[in-house]
Amino acid sequence: MVGAGLSLAGFLASHWNVKIFIGDAWAAEAFLSVADDIPLMSGLTENTDAATVFDKPAGRIVTAEAGGPVTIAAVRAFYAATLPQLGWLPDGDNRWRRDAEQLRLGYANASGRLTVRFEILPNQ
Repeated sequence: MVGAGLSLAGFLASHWNVKIFIGDAWAAEAFLSVADDIPLMSGLTENTDAATVFDKPAGRIVTAEAGGPVTIAAVRAFYAATLPQLGWLPDGDNRWRRDAEQLRLGYANASGRLTVRFEILPNQ
């Protein structure tokens, strides 16, 4: 269903309060507001004021950010475990590919609070 309209994750997120199970713990309760196919790790809070979406003929361009008292290692482990379940394949350090899109994750740490930046771009 990925790539053919609404993804399974997007459908679930738009209809129910979905939780993703990773190992022995519930790890996500929501998805990004501007990318209903990218889960939001527990412990992160999305900054919806920083979100942008552009739909172009070549594909969507999405930026979002979320922050919280989490570590880069925990964020990397969470997305390494969850993104493949949603069809995203690793494509280098903090990069993922699915269909005609790429996802990049960036990190900034200040005063014990990590900010994670999400960028979805058309494949180049």
